[in-house]
Amino acid sequence: MLKVGLTGGIGAGKSEVSRLLVSYGAVLIDADRIAREVVEPGTPGLAAVIEAFGPGILTPDGALDRPALGTVVFADPERLAALNAIVHPLVGARSAELERAAGPDAVVVHDVPLLTENGLAPLYDLVVVVDATPETQLDRLVRLRGMTESDARARMAAQATREERKAVADLVVDNDGPLEALEPQVRTVWSELTARAAGG
Repeated sequence: MLKVGLTGGIGAGKSEVSRLLVSYGAVLIDADRIAREVVEPGTPGLAAVIEAFGPGILTPDGALDRPALGTVVFADPERLAALNAIVHPLVGARSAELERAAGPDAVVVHDVPLLTENGLAPLYDLVVVVDATPETQLDRLVRLRGMTESDARARMAAQATREERKAVADLVVDNDGPLEALEPQVRTVWSELTARAAGG
């Protein structure tokens, strides 16, 4: 099994790269998706979050009210740490479970937005960074995701710099151009990953 960490700044196009890798045969483990799953209604994760933060972080139908919780935790580092202490171990356990199910010959791609920020590169056999210029990121966030320019800049500023991401990269995918320029690069990356997985 080859364990690959995939990361990139917001708006760099990481989800498009992960989609292509899956289409070639990679097993994708998406940390963000798992983080949502482990706090769905009825889960021990949601029960623990309610216990820590109170019922005010629920929607009327009993689901986690992410904006309400975000308002609480992003203003207070201690509260954020308390939330992470609940969610991160659950995400880790579920990721390990999915990895074990993938099989010994699999190329397992972990989509981890904050891989660089959280110092997670050593957990993987290889790190792939999707890179784009800040100008391209900003354009995509405003034009494609409907963010205001100030919101987009704030989200970008809260993440690692391009230089910090590239410093942990084994392979870099340049996604500054159009979509059709991305596919050949990702195919090349896939060839490299399968060769390494086979011991080449």
